[in-house]
Amino acid sequence: MTDRRSRSYPLGVTLEDGGANVAVYSETASNVFFCSFDGDAETRIELTHRTGYVWHGFVEGVAPGTRYGLRVDGPWDPANGLRHNVNKLLLDPHALAVSGEYEVDQRLFGHDMDAPEEMDPSDSASAMPRCVVVDRSFDWGDDPVPTRTRVPLEETVVYETHVKGFTKRMPGVPEELQGTYAGLAHPKAIQHLVDLGITSVELLPVHQFVQDQTLKDKGLSNYWGYNSIAFLAPHGAYSSAGDAGAQVAEFKTMVKALHAAGLEVILDVVYNHTAEGNHMGPTIAYKGLDNGAYYRLVDEQRDSYFDTTGTGNSLNVLHPAALGLIMDSLRYWVQEMHVDGFRFDLATTLTRQGGEVGLRSAFLDLTLQDPVLQPIKLIAEPWDTAGYQVGEFPAEWSEWNGKFRDDVRDFWSGAESLLGTTSQRVLGSPDIYQPDRRSPLCSVNFVTAHDGFTLADLTAYAEKHNEANGEDNTDGESDNKSFNGGAEGPTDDAEVNAYRLRQRKNFLATLLLSTGVPMLLGGDELGRTQGGNNNAYCQDNEISWYDWDAVDEELLAFTKRLLAIRRENEALRPSWYHYAPAEGVTDWVVLKRSDDQEFAEGDWDDPEARTITFLLGHEGGDAFALLLNSAANGVEFQVPAAPGAEWELALSSDPEQVVEGPVSTLIVRDGSFTLLRSAAA
Repeated sequence: MTDRRSRSYPLGVTLEDGGANVAVYSETASNVFFCSFDGDAETRIELTHRTGYVWHGFVEGVAPGTRYGLRVDGPWDPANGLRHNVNKLLLDPHALAVSGEYEVDQRLFGHDMDAPEEMDPSDSASAMPRCVVVDRSFDWGDDPVPTRTRVPLEETVVYETHVKGFTKRMPGVPEELQGTYAGLAHPKAIQHLVDLGITSVELLPVHQFVQDQTLKDKGLSNYWGYNSIAFLAPHGAYSSAGDAGAQVAEFKTMVKALHAAGLEVILDVVYNHTAEGNHMGPTIAYKGLDNGAYYRLVDEQRDSYFDTTGTGNSLNVLHPAALGLIMDSLRYWVQEMHVDGFRFDLATTLTRQGGEVGLRSAFLDLTLQDPVLQPIKLIAEPWDTAGYQVGEFPAEWSEWNGKFRDDVRDFWSGAESLLGTTSQRVLGSPDIYQPDRRSPLCSVNFVTAHDGFTLADLTAYAEKHNEANGEDNTDGESDNKSFNGGAEGPTDDAEVNAYRLRQRKNFLATLLLSTGVPMLLGGDELGRTQGGNNNAYCQDNEISWYDWDAVDEELLAFTKRLLAIRRENEALRPSWYHYAPAEGVTDWVVLKRSDDQEFAEGDWDDPEARTITFLLGHEGGDAFALLLNSAANGVEFQVPAAPGAEWELALSSDPEQVVEGPVSTLIVRDGSFTLLRSAAA
C-alpha cells in the first residue's frame, strides 16, 4: 500500500490507475488486512486509514483477475457478540465474483468445534475460495439501465425457473452451455420462452452461495441456492466460462439477450440470512468482519442468533451496515447487471425491527425512496417462520399471494363452501388488497412454485415422495388434495390420465384468467414431474432438471393458447378491480350462479355449491363467460345473454366440449371449466 489518498466509499475494491481503492466496514475491528494471492502465496497489506467505521487504503498492483480475501483482527468475545479471528480468511461482502470451493473442516470455523467459546488458531486460507477483482466494463449496446418498468404489471406473466435446470437437458443447446447463463441466453432457450408467451423470467437465487456440507456428505447438493454468501457476485458454478471473473460478463450477456427478446429478468434474492448459520456455523465473511453489525443477536445472550428464517441467523436490518449492503447489492444488480426486479425470499424478516414486523421499517422506507429501485418490480414473499403478512406490504410492492394458491387448490379439490373465496381470488383478491386501496396487481397469483409439487405431481400424487432427500420422507409439506384421479403416481389408466389432464388445465386456466399478476412454475407447461418430490432443494439431477424429451405437447399447446387469450384481451388482465357494468366503467364483471341468477346472500356459504359463472368485459373489447364446475358431476349451466356477438368456444378443459350456434344452456362436465367469448359488436 502507498500513501496515495484513499476513500471510504464505495465499499469493496474499486479499480483505479495503478491499483485499487479498498474499503471495508467494521466498527469493532482492531486491524483490517487486504490479502492478495498468487497461487497459494499470500501478501497481506494493512488498511491503515479509517473514516468512521470504514477501513480503507490504496493497494498498488491490483488489477482484473486479482484474487483476494480479507482478514480482520480484533477481540474474540462470543458472549458479547465479538468473533474476530485474524487466522480466518474472509470474503469481501462487496466482492463482484468468487472463485473456488470450500473445504469444510476445523479450518473454516472461527471457534474450536469441540469448545465453541474458544478461538481456533488454524489458518483457513487453504480451505477458502477467493474473491476476484472484475473488469466492470461491458458493451450493453442499446440496452439501457432500467429507468421504467419494461413490462407493465397488468401485462406481466412471471415464469419461475432455475438457471441450471431449465437448459441442462435441452436439445439444441450445446452441451458445454447447458445449465449455464450462456445456456439460458441461447436462442433455443429464449425461443421456448417467447413462443410460450410469458413476459418475465424469475430466476431462483443466482447470488454466490455455499454448498451445505451435510448435503455433500449424503451425495446431494444445494440446488435451489437459498444459502447466499456474496450479494453482489453471480454464482460461479452457473458460468460456462468458469468462475475466475468471467461469470459477470456471461450473466450480463444473458440479460442482454433476454431483453433483446422482450423478456424481463427478475431475481429471487435472499437477503434475510447468510450461509454462516448459527453460533456453530463457519466463519467465512460477516461473522469475522463485524458479527453484531451484520447479524441480529439475541438480547442478553449475544453468543446466539435471532432466527426467523429457519437457517440459524437473520441479517440485522436494524443496522446501517447490513442495510447498506442490501441496498448496494440491489442498486448494483439494477445499474450494472440491468435486472428488472426482485422477488424477496422471506421478505417479512427484512421488515422486523425489535423482533416485530414493521411495515414502515427502515428497509421498506429505503426501497421506496430509492430512485434506482422505484421504477422496477419489487415482489415480497410476505411471510417468514414467525409470521404471515399477505396483504400487508406497501402499495408499491407486489406479493406472492399464498391465499390464491390455497383457495384455488381447495376449490378444484371439491371442498365445501368455497365459492366466496374463490370468486375473490379470480377477481384479484379485493378482500385482501382493496380495503387499503391497493391494486389487484399487488397480487402475484400462483398455484405451484419451486417449493412444493410441480403441477403434474400435484395432480398425480396424493402423498409426497421425498425419499431421495435422505430424510426418511419427513421433509416438505405432507398434505395434498385429491387431484390424482384415484391412482397414485404414473398410470396407464386412460380415464385417470384424462382426469389429471383436466385438472392441470383447470389450474392453469384459473391462474391465467384471474385478475392480478400470474406466476407460472417453469416446466408446468410441459407436464414436468419430479417423481412426487415436493422439496427438491437438494436434487441437482434428473429429478429437478427439465426433461425436454417427455413434453406433454397437448398441455403445452393449451398453455400457449391460454397465454395468447390473456395477452390479446384486456378484459382478462385489468389494472384495477372489475365492477358491475355502469357508465364510465371500463372493466366490468357479473357473477352468476349456474342457473343464470344473481347470487343471494346465503349462496356463497352453501356447502354444496361448486359452480360459478364470471361475465368479464372491457369497454370496446370482447367479453368472456368463464364457467367453473368443481363438482363430481356434470352441471347444466344457463348461459347468460351474450353482450356482443353470439357466444363461441374459446377454451375448455373438457376436450369434448362443443358450442355451435346460439347457446342458452351448456353442460360443463365434472371437474372442468369452459371459457366462452363474445366478440365486440
